[in-house]
This record gives sequence, structure tokens and C-alpha cells, in this order.
Amino acid sequence: MNDIEFGEKLYHQLEQVKKYLMKMGASLQDAEDVIQDTAYKFLTYIDSVDIENVESWLFRVSVNRYYDLCRKKTRRKDVLVTFDFLQLLRDDETPEKVALQNELKDDISYLLNKLKPKFAEFLLLKYSTGLKLDEIAFLYEMKVNSVKTILHRARKQFIKEYRRLQDEREE
Repeated sequence: MNDIEFGEKLYHQLEQVKKYLMKMGASLQDAEDVIQDTAYKFLTYIDSVDIENVESWLFRVSVNRYYDLCRKKTRRKDVLVTFDFLQLLRDDETPEKVALQNELKDDISYLLNKLKPKFAEFLLLKYSTGLKLDEIAFLYEMKVNSVKTILHRARKQFIKEYRRLQDEREE
């Protein structure tokens, strides 16, 4: 692999990580800062990183760096989910649709914050970034069946929290 192909592949992987960080709640600027730090760290330690685990390594370092950044800013470990509202303001959407989507996204964010951080991370990896079970297993160095179990428990807990939220609203 030549330098250009290597650079393009690294760029693509870092873009995926950046999108994931933004789904976790990082602002665009914070996500770009974390990605820049991760890329620098990767290039510094390129000889010690196993080439088969590059994507996993990039995800781990980025997520850990983002957690460090969150601890510095807020002194708490909550996984926050924010969304880019500019994407919602498309020409074909009415203000009512945008308001309903914002409310739904707020509810999802609230519910994810009520879950264990690992459950929220796995749900985001599976449903927001579209990673397959074997890719998630590779990232966390787990067996696919363990990932299935965690996702099952995460979905179950999410549904339980969702029903609780709906019951509170009906009262």
C-alpha cells in the first residue's frame, strides 16, 4: 500500500470515528480536536499498533480522549447525544415535522443517558453508525455472542425506560 492509499484509508476511518463521536455528543469542534489528537498519536506510535487492529485502536483512543475531554469540561461521564439540527431544516420539512423530530431526538438522548454507558455506546454503534455485530465485537475484542447479549440487554433496558417515560407523561 502506497502513502496515498494509506492516507485515504486513514482519513476514511477517522471520518467514521468523528461521526461516532458526534453521535455521542461531541460538538464538531471537539470531535475534530479529538480526531486530530488521535491521528497524531497514531502516527507517533504507528510502529507499535497492530495493522489488523487499526480501526479498533482508532475508536478506542478517540473515545477515551473524548471521555477525558468531557471530564475536564463537565466532571461527569454521561454519554450525551446531540444532533446537528441544520440537517433537519431541509426544504421539504414543515416546522411541525422538525419540532416532532427534535422532540423524538431529545427523548432518545434522554433515554440513552438513563442507560449504562456501555449499553448506550453499543446501541449507538449498532443503530447510528451502522456497524455490524462482528465489527463491534472486533472493536471491543469480544465474541459476537457477547455483543448480541449486550445489545439485547441494552434494547430491553431502553424499552423499559421508554415505557416508564410514556407512563410519566400520561399521568
